[in-house]
Amino acid sequence: MIEFPHKAPANYSYEFEEDFKRNVTAIWLRHSAIYDYNLGKSVSTVWGFYNVKTKTYYAPTNSRTVGKSVSIENTTPYTAMPLKQTPLESAFV
Repeated sequence: MIEFPHKAPANYSYEFEEDFKRNVTAIWLRHSAIYDYNLGKSVSTVWGFYNVKTKTYYAPTNSRTVGKSVSIENTTPYTAMPLKQTPLESAFV
């Protein structure tokens, strides 16, 4: 089990798929709300990936493809994908 630094947002939980690929754990963000289009099942999205051997986090390209490495400080509880902000947007955050 990895030491994940983020706390799940309200009504969300994290799920760790440790056998995703060799040395790679997929981190899923699961929402507890019930949606009609999903026949009442919970909805999840991939948060990102973690390489247990190198202890590196990766942003997702999609739910099955590991993207570029990211610093955990540049991630949010919702996604490992880095935010692309203009300098003006960064000044207000």
